[in-house]
Amino acid sequence: MNHVMHAMNQAAELIQQAYRRAVEQGTLPEHPFERVPVEIPKDNKNGDYASSFAMQAAKALGMPPRKIAEAVCAAMELEGSLFASVEIAGPGFINLRLAPAYFAGVLENIRQEGRDYGRSKTDKPEKIMVEFVSANPTGPMHMGNARGGVLGDSLAEVLDRAGNEVSREFYVNDAGNQIEKFAQSLEARYFQRLHGEDSYPFPEDGYHGDDIKELANDFYAIHGDKYEKASQQERHDALVQFGLERNLKKMREDLEKYRIHYDTWFFESTLHESGYVKETIDQLVAKGATYEKDGALWLRTSDYGCEKDDVLRRANGFYTYFAADIAYHRNKFEKRGFDRVINIWGADHHGHVARLKAALDVLGLDGSHRLEIVLMQLVRLMRDGEVVRMSKRTGKAITLSDLLDEISCDAARYFFNSRAADTHLEFDLGLAVREDNENPVYYVQYAHARIKSILRNLEKEGVQCGQTPDLALLNSQEELDLIRELARLPEEIRLAARDREPARMNRYANNVASAFHRFYTVSRIRDAETTELRDARVALIQCVATVIENTLSVFGVTAPDQM
Repeated sequence: MNHVMHAMNQAAELIQQAYRRAVEQGTLPEHPFERVPVEIPKDNKNGDYASSFAMQAAKALGMPPRKIAEAVCAAMELEGSLFASVEIAGPGFINLRLAPAYFAGVLENIRQEGRDYGRSKTDKPEKIMVEFVSANPTGPMHMGNARGGVLGDSLAEVLDRAGNEVSREFYVNDAGNQIEKFAQSLEARYFQRLHGEDSYPFPEDGYHGDDIKELANDFYAIHGDKYEKASQQERHDALVQFGLERNLKKMREDLEKYRIHYDTWFFESTLHESGYVKETIDQLVAKGATYEKDGALWLRTSDYGCEKDDVLRRANGFYTYFAADIAYHRNKFEKRGFDRVINIWGADHHGHVARLKAALDVLGLDGSHRLEIVLMQLVRLMRDGEVVRMSKRTGKAITLSDLLDEISCDAARYFFNSRAADTHLEFDLGLAVREDNENPVYYVQYAHARIKSILRNLEKEGVQCGQTPDLALLNSQEELDLIRELARLPEEIRLAARDREPARMNRYANNVASAFHRFYTVSRIRDAETTELRDARVALIQCVATVIENTLSVFGVTAPDQM
């Protein structure tokens, strides 16, 4: 249940009802107000919810805001509501304070829903695909893939918990120019393995990484010189199949280690083999959106606000990556029926966004609105104030696999989700392994572990931590502030989904941990003033542990019971 929105909606309704009552009583003139503005003040000393209704109604009613607020407050009936009192502040703000029943209700709801607390239902759930990572299978995954993996996975999770039907997808670029380059690179290293490095020239635009050498050596170890005399096509096919199988297997293993699980691995090659790319381009031709020039087929993307037109089919008859991408997204919308598609892309793809949306618009798929692209900025790995580019273990450029060998998956996922996608991220490797409150993931996890330790010790002393307590006893400022934070989880998930910003879940986790630490500093649990208060506080911290665990699980971080 979304307690924040429920209380906000009720506050608006109470003010609306009070206004109508004041009209009936003759203290205010009538006007058809469509909505009542309600917000949460930054400082709850001014009330839990505040409305500027009186100021906004002043012109329409021809009265001073303060007089309007006085009439509304005089006519307001709070009995049976979530609110205990209403008051006027400043020029006419209407401030409402939550009743003790609200705070008790929040904890009762958390105790009831447990691991499901934070999930919501929506009247109009969308069928959404989130496509992310989709790393080139010709090499290992890099830091951009590491960040994109967490952002995509966390975004999919908040969308799911906000009530949508969500699918995670990895698009495998196993066709096109990069695969031919992959084949030529492997072929060169294979012949060099057979006859020495100086025996065969390496393509200038080939893949120069050591991983290509390793694949070629492994291929030779299995097949020897079997493919030396084979036709180039047969040799290329064998090398590509071998290389892709090895690389994709490693990608799957690394992503599993990174706690990322996909619903679908979609292969670009299937679009070509099925004729779907040709069919899609034929549709664009039929709609008059293309032209031929220098033997190539072009899409008139400049007619749709783009800087230039784009090639769909080269003069040699081969379709471009852009053509395959249009077909792939047509498949998402038309064939598989997704209402919305969200792609996590590197910022270097920004020029591709408008062109792809324009092509989908031509096809009648409303790409301008149904396709969303989240552009992700770069990552800089830092250690002791210095930029880190090489792995300690391998001495090569740091890959996702290298990173997970150096720091925990929890730290990696927490830090990569700690900033909005459109901001540059500096990842401090030294901070990620520190075991103190300066490390944000340690700070939050420690709050959970501390609670679990308290509960274990109480149970050893015979305290029944699962009993039903009198939650109305929780009325100190620190207790109420903590419950206010716990109440926010469903709303934080809703906002993270709405704004496509899962990073706000990190901030929320930190806020809950901070509120708990403030509470724990001043509140005794084991030695509380009464047994009844002790039991109420036990129930409170149990709810805190549930909320921390649920929040961390949104972005794939564990909540340890001990540290």
